[in-house]
Amino acid sequence: MTRRGRTLWIVGVAVALLVAGFVSWYASGSPDGLEWAAEEAGFAHTAEDSAVAGSPFADYLWNGEENRLSAGAAGVVGVLLTLALAGGVTWLLRRRGTTTTGQN
Repeated sequence: MTRRGRTLWIVGVAVALLVAGFVSWYASGSPDGLEWAAEEAGFAHTAEDSAVAGSPFADYLWNGEENRLSAGAAGVVGVLLTLALAGGVTWLLRRRGTTTTGQN
């Protein structure tokens, strides 16, 4: 990877972490479009918790605590997990592509 490409990756990750960790503090507390539509149509009361409702970052809350830190932490963890997953898949695909190309 070139120096410019590496710098671009670092800046991109830093911006993603900044948005996830700090800008998310200012997100609207109003219901999203699906929740709003369910309320308007009169069936919001039928909603059930998902199977992962008890997970550490359910509803962007850290162990059920509603504060700015929990939303920011959930965003940062989400960005890092997404990068790890995408990086792992990319590494596996590039490794597989190198092996296949080397055999030709």
